[in-house]
Amino acid sequence: MDGDADVARVAALMAEPARAKVLMALADGRALPASLLASEAGVSPQTVSAHLHKLLDGGLVTVERSGRHRYYGLAGPEVAAAVEALARLAKPQPITSLRQSTRAAALREARTCYDHLAGRLGVALLEGLVRRGALIRTDGGQGTERRPTDPLAQQLPDGPYALGPNATEVFAELGVDVTAQPTRRPLLRFCVDWSEQRHHLAGQLGAATTQALLTRNWLHRRPNQRAVDLSDAGRRALAAVL
Repeated sequence: MDGDADVARVAALMAEPARAKVLMALADGRALPASLLASEAGVSPQTVSAHLHKLLDGGLVTVERSGRHRYYGLAGPEVAAAVEALARLAKPQPITSLRQSTRAAALREARTCYDHLAGRLGVALLEGLVRRGALIRTDGGQGTERRPTDPLAQQLPDGPYALGPNATEVFAELGVDVTAQPTRRPLLRFCVDWSEQRHHLAGQLGAATTQALLTRNWLHRRPNQRAVDLSDAGRRALAAVL
């Protein structure tokens, strides 16, 4: 029989500053090499290797070999959700440079939460989908407002939305075939966005929509960051669709 969850061990793994930076760097769902993670964490390659070993042993990251290189990624979306939840609870670090200021603002404007869109843009995307009837609220709530009982900054077990009457049409305009999505992962999942405290779209449909926006160059990743940018073409297209 299993005992209680070993929360303290997982919390200790996340509590070390360099490991926390590694997890934040991986929170957009991409797999990154140790050399880049060392740069993100501000430590030597030898030090980040020791940290990655602990994260692997703790089940928070996975590793995949490609040629001579190893690429590390989060063990799953639940790890990203935990990182997002901690980001909501933690006090912001003091900003001491313009670079830090612009990076923090960019994360709040638009970022990836594991493999789906978050920040103001993620919330606006969900609002547009509700407005167009691609999704409908099932609890009588308005727009993307968080319910009083929703836990802060984490994925919801029972998001108050369902596919709407215009789902097939609207998602097709975004480049997503709703009927073609795999069923092993839940089609619809929703998170409470840590910076906006409103809902954004997650799950298989959230991931597929974000990937479609990237494929169409409506959305661009920033190098070595979770922040993403909406292109001019993407801004016009989303305004027209949503």
